[in-house]
Amino acid sequence: MTTVLDHTIVPALDQEKAAQWYSHVLGFENLGRMGPFSATRVNDSLVFDFHTSEDFRSIHYAFAMDSQEFEAAFERVKEEGIPYGDSPFDMENMKGPGMTAGAKGQGKAVYFKDPSGHVLEIKTY
Repeated sequence: MTTVLDHTIVPALDQEKAAQWYSHVLGFENLGRMGPFSATRVNDSLVFDFHTSEDFRSIHYAFAMDSQEFEAAFERVKEEGIPYGDSPFDMENMKGPGMTAGAKGQGKAVYFKDPSGHVLEIKTY
């Protein structure tokens, strides 16, 4: 069996709002409350468990998507008026997508922040 990340706890300023936002903007399945967490299914092998945290630090999360998912998510980012950019060094230049390196080499990517301030990257190869 290949080792994969099964789930991770993602700190958020408001866990319910985070789960709703990731579901709406990125298209993840909102699983609602799961114990002390608000959860979203990223894909068939990964769940994000959002947990409200006052000790918040921004983390970078990069999501590889097929081209259709990428275009749909990018369109929702633009529709929501979320500032975005074409590189991790200029995430609010409203340009993009740019070409950046990832796990599978170079791919089209867009960078923006979630409501808690995490740096997100969506990319397609």
